[in-house]
Amino acid sequence: MSSTQPTAAWLVGRDGASRRLHLQHGPIDLVIEAFGAKADVARAYDQSVARFQDILATLVAELPDLRRPLGGAHPLFRGPVARRMAAACWPHRAVFITPMAAVAGSVADEVLAAMQAGTQLTKAYVNNGGDIAFHLTPGETLRAAVVCNPDLPHLDAIATLNAAQPSRGIATSGWRGRSFSLGIADAVTVLAETAAQADAAATIIANAVTVEHEMIRRQPAHALRDDSDLGALPVTVSVGALPIIAIQQALSSGVARAQDLRRNGLVQAAFLSLQGETRTVGGEMLLGSTQKALG
Repeated sequence: MSSTQPTAAWLVGRDGASRRLHLQHGPIDLVIEAFGAKADVARAYDQSVARFQDILATLVAELPDLRRPLGGAHPLFRGPVARRMAAACWPHRAVFITPMAAVAGSVADEVLAAMQAGTQLTKAYVNNGGDIAFHLTPGETLRAAVVCNPDLPHLDAIATLNAAQPSRGIATSGWRGRSFSLGIADAVTVLAETAAQADAAATIIANAVTVEHEMIRRQPAHALRDDSDLGALPVTVSVGALPIIAIQQALSSGVARAQDLRRNGLVQAAFLSLQGETRTVGGEMLLGSTQKALG
């Protein structure tokens, strides 16, 4: 994680108005938008900037422990973002997971909480590289697009989010994303109670979308990035064209994991994609014509 100085900038719309705030510090890259009375929106933006200042430095101070796999006693962290990370990942400790699996979602949750303090926003979101924390009041909605392959952008699914749903976080994981994956999913998008919970669950489900096949190439994580929290675990570096039976087997494994997490209240919905085949678990997502809904 970089220790450069945090920056803030306004993102200007086509009409020349500044509606969204861009905060960036090292690997943390936030796009923020708030809705409501002008004074509340201004206060929310000011509070997001203030809260953002020491987030990265506080995380870096505890980074060695954040990169350790969970298990045994619940870890005690000093920083509030680190505590969010550990809490979101703790329910998944039966399989390999470190608190880093929820870092992006936890940062989004923390900044959104700062924006809401003492304000009456009608709607707001904090988008941390696709892992999003959002706030909705009754009658308000958000729509989030799902793009499974960033190299060939295409609208693969739309999640319609409303205040009546328990979800306040959405996150995506897969081998094509910013972080390493043990699985071969092009993308797994999850809706959960918080962005941190969605981030952790998306990682777990994406890791479960896997199969052994000669067209899949893996390498130890530390051979690709010496500071990876995954150590010597083999992570996916390329996936060639797979036969349909292998695709179905891998997706079925991911669906089983998603259904288990949903039964335990850890996710509300999940969308899984692999080489043009998709599956959904839960009913909160509106998907394209290739959907196969399960659970």
